[in-house]
Amino acid sequence: MQSGGWIHRIKHMTNAAIYARFSTDRQNDRSLDDQARVAQARADLLDLTVTTIHRDDAVSGSTPVAARPGGARLLADAMAGRFEVLIMEGLDRLSRDQVEQERTVRRLEHRGIRIIGVADGYDSEAAGRKIHRTMRGLINEIYLDDLREKTHRGLAGQLARGGHAGGRAYGYRSVRDGDISRLEVVPEQAEVIRWIYTRYAEGWSCQRVAADLNARGVKSGFGGTWAVSALYGSPNKGSGVLNNELYIGRLIWNRSQYVKDPDTGKRTRIDRPRDEWHIEERPELQIVSHSLWLAVRERMARPTRQGGNAGKGARPRSLFGGLLKCGICGGAVVATSGRHYGCAARKDRGPAVCAGVQANRQKVDQRLLYAIREELLSPSAIAELQETVKEVLAARRREAAELAQAARARIAELDSEIARLVDAVATVGISPALTARLQQAEAERERVTAEQDSNVPGGAVIDALQRYRKLLADLEQSLSTDTDRAREILRRMIAPAEMVAREGQVFVEIETGRAAIAVGLSLGLVAGAGLEPATFGL
Repeated sequence: MQSGGWIHRIKHMTNAAIYARFSTDRQNDRSLDDQARVAQARADLLDLTVTTIHRDDAVSGSTPVAARPGGARLLADAMAGRFEVLIMEGLDRLSRDQVEQERTVRRLEHRGIRIIGVADGYDSEAAGRKIHRTMRGLINEIYLDDLREKTHRGLAGQLARGGHAGGRAYGYRSVRDGDISRLEVVPEQAEVIRWIYTRYAEGWSCQRVAADLNARGVKSGFGGTWAVSALYGSPNKGSGVLNNELYIGRLIWNRSQYVKDPDTGKRTRIDRPRDEWHIEERPELQIVSHSLWLAVRERMARPTRQGGNAGKGARPRSLFGGLLKCGICGGAVVATSGRHYGCAARKDRGPAVCAGVQANRQKVDQRLLYAIREELLSPSAIAELQETVKEVLAARRREAAELAQAARARIAELDSEIARLVDAVATVGISPALTARLQQAEAERERVTAEQDSNVPGGAVIDALQRYRKLLADLEQSLSTDTDRAREILRRMIAPAEMVAREGQVFVEIETGRAAIAVGLSLGLVAGAGLEPATFGL
């Protein structure tokens, strides 16, 4: 009878979507097929046509639905009205976060979409659906909390029995010993670690160390090339080869935790209090001598001018650093010094990774800004700016007219109130309350009267163009007043742009026609134009 009721209620609906997901605690692709099979069986029972199946592989239930590939497509189809019924194994496939689950279910039901959970019995057309999903949401969220706590407890148990709690630094491998996993030193990699420490203590830069390792074909822990970030890391976080205390036989665990942002689903590292750290000595894992470790620490503590890293200032700001790409490897072109732009891969990993390109920063800035300025002053850009300004001013005039009408109505109300207050004073005499209210009414009338004349002058278009030309006359100075905002505008204007070396010269190849977007520099307006290829020699 119940299934017949379903069919009766749903007969006017024909299209259905299936959503399946498995998370990292169920690493089995067959799970998705099983979920889809169960959902398809329910669709067949209800005489529905399944038009699409959305899947997410190895995605946690705490990740927002819109942040998942399959989940995003599911929501897009729902907003476009491509299906009327959503069938899943259970609400936990949609989300294990109670707030996210409720938000998503409400969005779908608002669009008239019926939601069916086969395993947990949820049906959005059932009378007690809110109680049902609230309880399921609570159970699903508690499951995540329990899983997190059990995982943490299990890792602590591994450490207590002499094992390790996951993660593997370069220089070690994991070996199984009964029911636990232990770390052991890899001799060949240990030699590399000692070489890195020795060279850095002798004064080598991390760039030089990485370049030498890559030139000799020494693979990093993940089988790729070495980078400065892998070597230096962060002394405060204990990350990077040169800061890992495991190399002197000191194991530190529970130093930090990762918490997911409820809005973005991204994991953010949060340092734990020091009294929660798990620290123990593991002399069998020592690779670097204490004297060499202290020599590295001593160099890091020196001022930058003395070859150390203490007191480093903010990273250099440049207009185009990071906005251009290397024409050889496709990596970022950054400010490699106060005078040059160059390939970041060449700088951090050495010529064995990328031969790189390099150009004078002043010339790059000057020539690119000249090209942008010329384009911004082209007849088509000026014409487009005029039209955009006219549209904005027309909208402001309409808004001003509406405000003026409201102001006149308010002035009339205040005039009536002031007249009544004056009559009251004449009748009953002056009182503190009447005096105060009369003063308030008169002050408000004066303010509203002063504000109502807000019409934009007729010459505003000409004024805007004059300000626009004045801005472009010294574009570099204008951009330097707010480098972060300028870089964001330039990113939209020149990307994609490549720095290439050709016949002994360096060129920046960009697409022109984007420069009209820079109207936003002065007026907060956005315009567009067609794209044409262009090359600027440096």
